[in-house]
Amino acid sequence: MAVAIITGASRGLGHALAHALAGRGWDLVLDARTAAPLEETARELAKYGTRVVALAGDVTASTHRAELVAAARELGGADLLVNNAGILGAEPLVPLDRHPVEGFRAALETNVVAPLALIQEALPLLREAPGGAVVNVSSDAAVEAYATWGAYGATKAAVDQLSSVLAVEEPGLRVWWVDPGGMRTAMPAAAEPDEDLTGVPVPEEVAPAFLRLLDERSPSGRYAAPVLLETGAGR
Repeated sequence: MAVAIITGASRGLGHALAHALAGRGWDLVLDARTAAPLEETARELAKYGTRVVALAGDVTASTHRAELVAAARELGGADLLVNNAGILGAEPLVPLDRHPVEGFRAALETNVVAPLALIQEALPLLREAPGGAVVNVSSDAAVEAYATWGAYGATKAAVDQLSSVLAVEEPGLRVWWVDPGGMRTAMPAAAEPDEDLTGVPVPEEVAPAFLRLLDERSPSGRYAAPVLLETGAGR
C-alpha cells in the first residue's frame, strides 16, 4: 500500500489531499500543529479503511519531523511527501516597510527550512519507493509582485528554487512544486480579511490537480493547479 506524509493536514488543502488519497487506498501520516482538529481529520478518514497516523507537532522541530518519517517507515515506507504546512508571517499582511522581521524569520523557518529538513529526513524512504515523489506547495506570490505579499512570496520563491535543484539532484524522484491558485481557506482570509472569497474554489476542487500529477507521473517541475484542471498541461 502506498504511503504519504502530509503536513498541515488538519484543514485546507492538506485536509482535502488527505481525503483524496485515502479515498484511493493510501495509508497516511498526517501532521498539524493543533491536536484536536488533526484528530478529527483522522476520525473522518476512518471511513476509507486505510491506516492513518496523526501526529500533532511543529514541523520546525527536528524531533517531530523524525517522528513523522518513523511513522511512515512503520507503515512500510514513504511514496509521497507533501510539504503543505505554512504560515504568513503577519496576519493580516502588511507592506514590507512594516513587516515584522521576526514574523518573516518564523515564515522562513516554517515555509522553507522545515520542508527542506523533512525532505532530508524522508529521502532514504523516498529513494527506495518505486515511484517516490515530493510535492512542495508554492504560490503565485512566488513569481508575481503583489503588494503586502512580499515576505510570504519570498519564502515560496525560495521553496521553488530548492525544488528545482532537488529535481536535478534526485532524478529518480518526481519533484513537483505546485501553485494551487486561489482557494477559500483560512490563510487568505487571515492575509486579507476584507477580500471577498466568494466564487474562489474550495480545496476539494483543487485536490484533483495534484492527483493528476500522480496519475500521469508528470515530469518534475513547477505546475499551476488551475491550468492542470483546465487543460492537463500545468507548467
